[in-house]
Amino acid sequence: MSILIDLNTKVLVQGLGKTGQFHTDKAIAYGTRMVGAVHPSRAGTEFHFEGETDHSGVPGREDTYTADLPIYATVSEAVADTGANATVVYVPPPFAADAIMEAAAAGIGLVVAITEGIPVADMIKAKRYLQGSGTRLVGPNCPGVITPGECKIGIMPGYIHQRGRIGIVSRSGTLTYEAVHQVTQLELGQTTAVGIGGDPVNGTDFVDVLELFQADDETEGVVMIGEIGGTAEEEAAEYVKSEMTKPVAGFIAGTTAPPGKRMGHAGAIVSGGKGTARAKIEAMTVAGIVVAETPSDLGEAMVRALG
Repeated sequence: MSILIDLNTKVLVQGLGKTGQFHTDKAIAYGTRMVGAVHPSRAGTEFHFEGETDHSGVPGREDTYTADLPIYATVSEAVADTGANATVVYVPPPFAADAIMEAAAAGIGLVVAITEGIPVADMIKAKRYLQGSGTRLVGPNCPGVITPGECKIGIMPGYIHQRGRIGIVSRSGTLTYEAVHQVTQLELGQTTAVGIGGDPVNGTDFVDVLELFQADDETEGVVMIGEIGGTAEEEAAEYVKSEMTKPVAGFIAGTTAPPGKRMGHAGAIVSGGKGTARAKIEAMTVAGIVVAETPSDLGEAMVRALG
């Protein structure tokens, strides 16, 4: 089992510029079922991909691959023609929120928004639009979601992932990769890794993902990586304390950040006495989460949590 995506997930790409082309190519190489693209000015054409297969994905595939991805004017047309149930958004920031809402209007179940720098006002509008729609948004400003060996939606390097028993959820893209690499090196592997993004207004949060991992029979433990700013980690700690029966290891980035100074992500700012690293670490520790002191200790923290 896994969460959110698997071998049967059919994925669209919205925004087929240089970034979209590059990562769509990597997704196809990994074995992801990319079924179409949405780019109004190129509708009715196809985009050709070919290259060497990424053998860190599904074993036993051919050494090379070719794919001609049909391009559609709208998401609804693409869904009707391909049966897509997920989409990845590489649309530029001024138009990305509209792309998210278009996907929801077309009935897409999972939208993974990679785009960084979407205006907060636009995201507030998009999040309100998604309420009650049946569409789950991951991101924006995130690395994406991967179920190793089955499906890769986003910008993460496939080769560091390994099928296994640990779920990973993180606000930080690079620390997601660090955690993945460490649990791979320890031969624990991952069921699914989810980057939820660091923007102040996003779709899926820690508790949403923890609930999914709690319900997943294959996931035996979870790594949760947070950072300063907001109260998402404290809320997640409350959920872990009251509901989680699986061991959780964690880390909080930004322990040396001065109050009032934004560090990295738009949401990574301590203000009004809230969102400090100390408060988050205390909440996680009280909840029974094994907190790593440094990013290099993440894998060992998971081992300790597993007992």
